[in-house]
Amino acid sequence: MTFRRLTAACGAVLLSFAALSAVAAEAPSRWVTAWATALQPIPQQADLPPLYRAPDVAGRTVRQIVYPTLSGSVARLHVSNEYGRSPLVIEGMRIARSAAGAAARPGTEVRVTFAGKASVTVPAGAEIDSDPVRVDIDGGAPYAISGYMGGEQRMVAWHRVANQVNYVSTPGDRTGDAAGDAFREHFTQYAWVTGLAVEAPSAGAIAAIGDSITDGMRSSLNQNRRWPDVLARRLVDSGDRSTAVVNLGISGNRLLSDSRCYGDALVHRFDRDVLQRPGVQTVVLLIGINDINFAAMSPRTGLDCDAPHMAVTANDLIDGYREVIAAAHRHGLRIFGATLTPASLPPQRESIRQAVNKWIRTGHAFDGVVDFAEALRDPAAPERLRRAYDSGDHIHPSDAGYAAMAAAIPLTAVVRAPAK
Repeated sequence: MTFRRLTAACGAVLLSFAALSAVAAEAPSRWVTAWATALQPIPQQADLPPLYRAPDVAGRTVRQIVYPTLSGSVARLHVSNEYGRSPLVIEGMRIARSAAGAAARPGTEVRVTFAGKASVTVPAGAEIDSDPVRVDIDGGAPYAISGYMGGEQRMVAWHRVANQVNYVSTPGDRTGDAAGDAFREHFTQYAWVTGLAVEAPSAGAIAAIGDSITDGMRSSLNQNRRWPDVLARRLVDSGDRSTAVVNLGISGNRLLSDSRCYGDALVHRFDRDVLQRPGVQTVVLLIGINDINFAAMSPRTGLDCDAPHMAVTANDLIDGYREVIAAAHRHGLRIFGATLTPASLPPQRESIRQAVNKWIRTGHAFDGVVDFAEALRDPAAPERLRRAYDSGDHIHPSDAGYAAMAAAIPLTAVVRAPAK
């Protein structure tokens, strides 16, 4: 463990001791992650491109809209200051059923506390769970999580491609506002709140982790058309209301290389983003196309998000997959490997994709295979996406393509039998 992580862990233990003691009094209980997102640092330098400029949140209320995929009557929120260089200060927080836009449904708001207090200070690098809160969570419905931020607070980490409009208010504590009038600024990222778990003793979660194709890049804004969203709806339609699906994709993410813009390499973030999530039983892993592509990207002056431009082989990626598989198995999780989808690659890079996919299909290292490549390929040109499934950039699926991916997942294979 690095010094930074050791310091953060100690801070988190000290911060949450009282909260954990309160929860222990209610044991035994079973928490299952119903919604989650993965954070990435915001590059810290002058003259950032507009896509990397965070909103001003100091002394304002940030309202974020989330869609839990599992129902429950007791919930808790997970708050992270993983990439912070100074304490994260939240003066107050509430959760309510979301109405249209920034509005909340009147009479549904519930105060969220931390160790019995309305405010919380999370040390740099640390994470904390809220106290359990009694609130009716209806899987598939939207909820507004409103945090009144400290007067000096800055946003230094986020989940950049949320495909969800969130809101920042005018100055002041607006956590109890049902109307959305004070929330005049919009942003399309998530920040600080990285998980919502419910008490669900007989339930479990599927963690979808990977890059932009799991993140849902170029899917419809505010429509929940990413493939994990569609999978969650498939499960409900099949009669399964005890399996959550959580999306831990990060656009631009790689299996083997960290990025200033696109987050820690998946081999480095897998523990935090999957193994530490309560209730996860199964993992669907789709990662590697950026490792193949970014070596060919031209270096940029200033902010070079694609650095390091490291060339990889199929064997490099296979070694990385084996590392993730071993970590999942050590924690008793099943992990399914998803084939890399067509991306109109030039021949040398396409040969790496094909070699990786052959190993995923035939190597028997994963507990099962999800053949996304087969589901999306153009039968006349397998290196390309089928036209109806192409969002237009020849890499990312359209809404129809994401739906086809969800349809390709064998439900009976990925769902673990309920705990007894």
